[in-house]
Parts: sequence; structure tokens; C-alpha cells
Amino acid sequence: MPSLKEIKGRIASVNSTRKITSAMKMVASSKLHHAQVAIQNMLPYEELLEHILKSFLAAEAEAQTIYDQERPVKRAALVVFSSNSSLCGGFNANIIKQMTHAVDEYAETIGRDNVEIYPIGRKVYEKARKMGLNVQGEYSALADHPNVHDCIEIAMELGRKFAQGEIDKVELIYHHFKSAGSQVLTRKTFLPIDVESELKADHERDLESVIATKQSQEYLKNRGERKDEGAKSEEVKPLNDNFIVEPDMNCVLSLLMPKLAHLMLYTALLDSNASEHAARMVAMQTATDNADELLRQLNLQYNKSRQQAITSELLDIVGGSVNN
Repeated sequence: MPSLKEIKGRIASVNSTRKITSAMKMVASSKLHHAQVAIQNMLPYEELLEHILKSFLAAEAEAQTIYDQERPVKRAALVVFSSNSSLCGGFNANIIKQMTHAVDEYAETIGRDNVEIYPIGRKVYEKARKMGLNVQGEYSALADHPNVHDCIEIAMELGRKFAQGEIDKVELIYHHFKSAGSQVLTRKTFLPIDVESELKADHERDLESVIATKQSQEYLKNRGERKDEGAKSEEVKPLNDNFIVEPDMNCVLSLLMPKLAHLMLYTALLDSNASEHAARMVAMQTATDNADELLRQLNLQYNKSRQQAITSELLDIVGGSVNN
């Protein structure tokens, strides 16, 4: 059985660790709030662009551009989003596992050398280099500081390669942020763009709460269901957008499609950034709860050992007085 001094040392050590995990949880919660605000600021642009594209597709379904033309895949690219630091649960491990699975799939048909990796985040960059993959650049700064201009540059480079036939397919691998307690690992096609599936994609997010307990998530889920029921009861109004398209539909779509691509890449980056902070917040909250439970057990063990030592001393005193 450990001595009282050893137990006190363990209690002090666990207390120090608990302070660190609690502080990291609060920092992650603050960063998550800023990430949610960034997504909220992006949503009006997303909604208006989707509104225009839906109207165009309804008006002329046959309109096509070079960015939505499928062709046999001889060369592919993966844009993979991870974090720069650890202590965020299985966030990075899940991303790396999905990237490895995607590379193995392509390796069977086109070979590993024909798969380009665009790593956004130091963890996936280091793993891709270690695996000997064809890494195109290093974009670790974007993982900590999302920047729309850098996203546009990456999207333009991918669009140029796709238009010139250097790559035939581009995929995104990231976590879609739904709420503080739910981040969905997502792998979707970036190029060629399937506009209809992109417009029908799940864009639902909880951008208000930074609480990740089971009870709070159940409450938010029930509240969301009530909102959906209220929305269904409203009268649906058809779109009435009398756009005058000049010079023609294909020309306008050729300008709008790259903007949709820019938005898709930037949205994935914001989702990944918010998911990282949410995952770290949950991991640090779990670590803090485990530390509290360990402290409770150590305090109980300390009190038992102390009581046992006092009882032993009293028995020694009583036994000595009886012998005298």
C-alpha cells in the first residue's frame, strides 16, 4: 500500500494536470465560438449563391461548363484537412485513416504516384511525407488562421489543373461541423462539381452552443425538430427570379462555378477549424472529468490510510499502557 506522502504527491500531480486540461478546455471553447462566428459570416454569401444557382438550374438544366464534366480518372488529387497540434481526441487519426483508405483505393486503379495530396494542417502533412506520397505544397498556416484568399488560390490551382487535364478528379476529406458534440467525417468530390448534389447537401449546423454534454445535445436536437416542424407548416413560395442573363447561360455559369468551388473549399476549411476546436474542447472536458474522478478516489484512499495510521497508533498506545 502506498504511503501517505506518495498519495499526497499523486493528488498534487493530478490537481496540476486538471488545471491544465480545464484551462485548455476554456481556450478551445473560446476559439470554437470565434470559428462559429466565421461560419455565420460566410452563410449569407453561401445562401445567395445557392439561390442564384438553383434558379439557373431550374431555368436551363442543360447548361454545362468544363468544371462539371466527368471523365475517366487517370490522375487524382486529395485536399485533406487536419490540425497543427494534438490533444483533440481522434480528430487527426480519423482524417489520416480516411486519407490512407482513399489513397489505397486509387492505388489499385491509377497507382499511388498519380495521387496528389494537398495537406492543410501539419499533422496530415507530416503523415503524407512519411508515407512517401506525392505532396503538393505545405499549407499548415491555414489550419490555425483560415484565409479565404489562400483558399481561392488553392481552388484556382486545382481548377486550372482540372481544366488542362492534368488531374481528372479532386476530393475533399474533412470534418463537417454539425454541433459542438458532433463532427461528421466527410469525403466528397470537389471536381468535377455536381451542382445539384452540392445544393442538396446537408448544411445544418448549430452555431450557437459551445456545450457538448449529452443532455445539452439532446435538448438542441429536440429544439431543432420543433423548428423543422414549424418550417414545414409555413407556405412554400416558388422562386420568382427574373434574371436577365448576358451574354448567355453557359458564360455566366463558367464564372459562377469557380465561385462555388471557392466557397466549397473555404467552407470545408471553416468546418474543419470549428471541428478541431470542438473535438479538443470535448477531449479536455473528458480529461478534466477523469481527473475529478481520480482525485475523488485518491482523497478517499488518503483518508482511509490516514485513519488506519491513526488507529494503529492508538492501538500501540493502548497496548503499551495495558502492559505497564
